[in-house]
Amino acid sequence: MAKTFTREELKKYDGQNGNPAYVAINNRVYDVTHIPAWQDGTHHGNKAELALTDVLFDYSPHKDRVLANLP
Repeated sequence: MAKTFTREELKKYDGQNGNPAYVAINNRVYDVTHIPAWQDGTHHGNKAELALTDVLFDYSPHKDRVLANLP
């Protein structure tokens, strides 16, 4: 069964102080905890815990290709 996150719940997954790092893209949550580029919950100024759909599709050179292998 899929887990549903509220925005408040997602804020707990910021990659800081031992917390996992999650991001939301197109209303789906991805775990980026073990991705080296997301060390400490940040990647190119973007923070885990946030919905980053616009950032991914408007600014990222790799678009959604990187999502396929993420839990």
